[in-house]
Amino acid sequence: MQPTIAIITGMSGAGRTTAAKVLEDIGYFVIDNMPPQLLDSVVELATGPGADVTRIALVIDVRGRQFFGDLRQSVRSLEERGLSVRVLYLEASTQTIVQRYEAGRRVHPLAGEDRILEGISREKELLSDLRAEADLVIDTTRLNVHQLRDKLVDAFGDPGDTVMVTNLVSFGFKHGTPRDADLVFDVRFLPNPHWVPELKPYTGLDEPVRDYVLGQPEAKEFLAHLLPLLDLVVPAFRREGKRYLTIAIGCTGGKHRSVALAEEVARHLRGLGEAVQVNHRDRSRE
Repeated sequence: MQPTIAIITGMSGAGRTTAAKVLEDIGYFVIDNMPPQLLDSVVELATGPGADVTRIALVIDVRGRQFFGDLRQSVRSLEERGLSVRVLYLEASTQTIVQRYEAGRRVHPLAGEDRILEGISREKELLSDLRAEADLVIDTTRLNVHQLRDKLVDAFGDPGDTVMVTNLVSFGFKHGTPRDADLVFDVRFLPNPHWVPELKPYTGLDEPVRDYVLGQPEAKEFLAHLLPLLDLVVPAFRREGKRYLTIAIGCTGGKHRSVALAEEVARHLRGLGEAVQVNHRDRSRE
């Protein structure tokens, strides 16, 4: 069986990483930042004897610098061999991309020592021909992660792709509540390891803090109520067609209690066969 190939490209900051994760969730074998010159070799491996890869997603972008001629040539070569190749191009408004880069304190790959705006302008010019040839263009300016996921599953998924991903987010209330959370649980009622000198330097990912937090009688009682509740609502959300569920667990700073409990909840849900991602949003913040 010939594999289906999706090529994810477009503007930096427009959601390529999110798109790659979505396609991975629905069964694509994903390779990030791959030079187009290797495209044929990857397909050969995927279609060789004993290979069982049926869907491949390749993230190709300006980190590879001058690749556009090679990419177009490689796509045409694969199509001539009868392979199904679709190019996904992601874009967003200049203001949105600037805001995303400033929020993440990242450097635009084409900005160099210039402002982000100069890097965005250069990238748009480089990508203009590729955008014109894309099979699907998605503007993520006004899309949240759930809406983008739904669009991608509709475009690249099969009817049987009904997997719902549960995203566990630990956070600190002093840094703000996650805006995209479906369920929020406040664990500031638990004793705070921050005030235990030997535990303060660690996080909820470290065994001493995890044992301290989960060993509290209140934590055990909290989990005894929370886990059965999630056993009920998580499958119910999936049955209703929800594809991305975000459960946020917050403490004061987002380093100790919320981290330990988010990991414990994730471990429980994975044991039930749920697809789970964990994001400790504020673990490294002060």
